[in-house]
Amino acid sequence: LVMGTIPVPGSLAGLTGLCPLAGPSPTSSIHVYTQREVYGTVGSHVTLSCSFWSSEWISEDISITWHFQAEGSRDSTSIFHYAKGQPYIDDVGSFKERMEWVGNPHRKDGSIVIHNLDYTDNGTFTCDVKNPP
Repeated sequence: LVMGTIPVPGSLAGLTGLCPLAGPSPTSSIHVYTQREVYGTVGSHVTLSCSFWSSEWISEDISITWHFQAEGSRDSTSIFHYAKGQPYIDDVGSFKERMEWVGNPHRKDGSIVIHNLDYTDNGTFTCDVKNPP
C-alpha cells in the first residue's frame, strides 16, 4: 500500500508503505513496515527506514530490494539490493554514488540513507523483503 503526498516547496517527499508479503504457506509471512512519508531538504540526507517481522527465522537467503518510482512516472527502478549477506547498490540512476546501506537483516532492519538530496529524488520508494523458503 503506497499513499500519495503533496510535495512541499523546498523539501523532498519520499513515500513508503506497509506491505505484507505472503510466504509459501498460510502460516508463514513477512510484514514490512516503512514510514508513510519522509521529508528532506535539498542537499541534505534522509534515512529510508524499513523494518520487518517474520514468523520464521531469518534465513541466510534473505533479500531486501529498494525500488524508486519518480513522481509522475509509471516506471519503477531497482536502486538497491541486499542478498547473500552483501549489499549491492545498483549501477544505474542518480542514486548510485549517494546511497548508504545502514540496515542489518539479523536485527530485522533493511534501511538505507540517501545523501545529497535533489528535487529529482521526489517520488515513491518501496522496500521489498523476501525470507526464503
